[in-house]
This record gives sequence, C-alpha cells and structure tokens, in this order.
Amino acid sequence: MQQKLTVTQLTKYIKQIFSFDNLLSNVCVTGEISNYKLHSSGHMYFTLKDDKSVIKCVMFKTQNRRLHFKPEDGLKVIIRGYVSVYEAGGSYQLYPEFMEPDGIGDLYLAFEQLKQRLEGEGIFAPEHKKKLPYTPKSIGVVTSPTGAVIQDIMNVLFRRYPNVVLKIFPVMVQGDGAGKQISKALDALNKTRAVDVIILARGGGSLEELWPFNEEIVARSIFKSEIPVISAVGHETDFSISDFVADLRAPTPSAAAELVVPEKEALQKNIMDKRLRLKRALAGRIQKERQLLGQLAKSPSLRHPLDRLNQLRIELEQLNKHMENSMKRVFESAKNKLSVVCGKMDALSPLMVLSRGYSITRSSEKEIIKSISGVKPGDMLEITVTDGSMICSVKEVKNS
Repeated sequence: MQQKLTVTQLTKYIKQIFSFDNLLSNVCVTGEISNYKLHSSGHMYFTLKDDKSVIKCVMFKTQNRRLHFKPEDGLKVIIRGYVSVYEAGGSYQLYPEFMEPDGIGDLYLAFEQLKQRLEGEGIFAPEHKKKLPYTPKSIGVVTSPTGAVIQDIMNVLFRRYPNVVLKIFPVMVQGDGAGKQISKALDALNKTRAVDVIILARGGGSLEELWPFNEEIVARSIFKSEIPVISAVGHETDFSISDFVADLRAPTPSAAAELVVPEKEALQKNIMDKRLRLKRALAGRIQKERQLLGQLAKSPSLRHPLDRLNQLRIELEQLNKHMENSMKRVFESAKNKLSVVCGKMDALSPLMVLSRGYSITRSSEKEIIKSISGVKPGDMLEITVTDGSMICSVKEVKNS
C-alpha cells in the first residue's frame, strides 16, 4: 500500500533533496533584479529573472552587508548561493551568499552610484571649495605613519619651506575600518583647529586598496571640514571620491606637498622683487614731488607773498567803499520815499484839518455831530480844536 504523506512531510522531503544536490547547494546564476525591497530587518528580498523565468531570492543581512554597491531594479547581477525550499510557502528560493554586477565590478558600480548621489547633492560644486592659505604655519597629514608617502611629503615640505610645522595623524589607509579612522582623524583635526591645512594622502594601489577613500563617511568628513583639505590619493591616473570632495586634488602626495607651501627661495626672491619695485616707486614719487616743489618755488605768489597780500587788501578796501556808497544810495532813496508818504499822511490827518481852523463836535455820547438835527437846546457838546477841547451847552439851534 502506498505511503501517505502530509504536506509538511512532503515539503521537508523536497527540501532534503535540494540540500543534498551538489548543483543546487552551490549554484551560480545570472539574471536581472526586479521587485527589490530592503526590509527593516536588513534582509533583501527580490526576484531574479531572465526573458523566460523568474526565481525568488532572499539575501540575509549577514551576507548583504558585505556588498559594496546598492542593488536596484533592472540591474544585471551574478549570484552565488544555494537553492532551498521555503517550507511555510511551499516554494523554492535562491539564497545568495555573494552578488556582483554582471559586466562591471561591484566596487566600480558602488563608486559610480556614490559619485552620482553626492554630485546630485552639490557636494562637488566649486562654490564649496575653500582657498588654501598662501603660507600655512602648520600642516596636518592624515596617512599611514610608515611607508614612502609620509617620507616623500616630509622631504618636499622641509626642502621648500623649512619653517613649517608638520603634524602627522596616523591612520590605516586600506582594509576594513580604514574609512572610519580617516573620518575620525579629519573630525579631530577640525575640533582642535591645530593646523591651517590638511593633506589626505596615500600611495598607489588597486581599486580595492584605495577603497577607504571612496567611502561616504570620508566624503562627508571632508565636506564638513572647516580646514581646507588636499586629496593626494594614489597616482595621477587614480581618481577617488575624496578627490572630488576635497578643496584641491593633487596627482600625487609629493605634488600635494609642493602645492601646499611656496618654495622658500622663490618666496624670498618674490619679496626682494617687490621691495625693489616699491623702492623704485618711492624714488619716482619723491622726484615728482621735488619737481612740483621747484615749480611752486618759482611762482610769483610764493616768491613775493606780500605783493599778493597788498593787492588783496586794496581789493578789499575798494569793495568796502563800493558797499558804503551803495548803502548811502539805498538810505537816501528810502528817506525820500518816506518823506512822500509822510506828506500824504499829514494831508489826510484830522489834526492838520483842525490846524486850519476847523473843529470836531461830539455829543455827550461821543458821537460826532454832523447836522443841527442831532442837537437840541440844553445838550452838552464837546468841541475839539487843534490845541484841545471844550465842553459847551446849546442855548439855541438855528438853521443856516
């Protein structure tokens, strides 16, 4: 009689077959990512497909954290892992343990992805670049304390500008944890403000060896640095994210040392040239002022200053005399006009009328009497003449 199996038993049996299959337990598959999703747990869920088939994939956090690039829909990849059965869903899935872009390396893809993202944020923009000091007093170098790089930098710096103070901040320049060390070194130098400029240096190497200088944490520290940073990573043909973010890129560490300080002999020669030009300029100015002084000495005004003073005094006296005559004419004209006005006023004055024998008669209520109809016998009247007034009583009123 045929044995009966439960769904669980059947699923476990199929899973066991998958586990013992040499091909399925270590498979290499190429395809295109779709339906990509990064879960809050850190696990990645996506589908791998070609033009005819699809397979579900789950890449656990412990495996995907070693990826240097970010998976995305439409990206063609090569996956190495194993195929197993997801018992709860009754489906088989691919569990990647290693994944890389198909056609280009994962580090190169990660480099391009980070470069595009940071460029989109404007971190590489020229307006963020800080100007290097012309003669820095102190220079900080973030690099490995051993090897040819630091020796090359020291030789060039002390040959060109012996007075400079060099402060070395030792860090790892490759391998796991190197990026974090470099970032902490940059942050520490900015916190202490002990240097005027920073050189970030490393010798040449492969993309993998130079990778710490392509990490986002290093790029962010360079960007927020208030101290100018020179990136001198690898050889002239090597480019890193640090090169794009830094205030200045040097093709080599030795070139960085040449760019950061002027050559002392050239600086002294420059000072002497400027001193000579200043001396010549002052000599020319002095000669010009002497010529001007000589011309002024020949001027009649300076040779006989009293003549000019006497001339001005005569002109002043003439102006005073002219002003006095003008004022007299103004006063005479005003006096004549005033006499005319006074004559007219006298002619119209009541007092002048009274002086010719006329008088003014007022009633006891001080009203002027203009007709005999305004008085009657017995009224008291005030009669004003030129030299006074008198009070009279009316005895009789007669018509003319």
